[in-house]
Amino acid sequence: MPVPKRKKSRARTRMRRSMWKTTAADLASCSQCGQPKLQHIACPNCGTYNKRQVLEV
Repeated sequence: MPVPKRKKSRARTRMRRSMWKTTAADLASCSQCGQPKLQHIACPNCGTYNKRQVLEV
């Protein structure tokens, strides 16, 4: 099994890891009230999900 000959420097390791950025979650507008909400989550404003009332607000 191949093994590296030299230790990778901190700068090289950090440069490689600099691309591991996270992205902000995408927001969608609610079909009932039009407020922004997270996708695949019930709307916290009106309580609907997939055109059904699932939460009592």
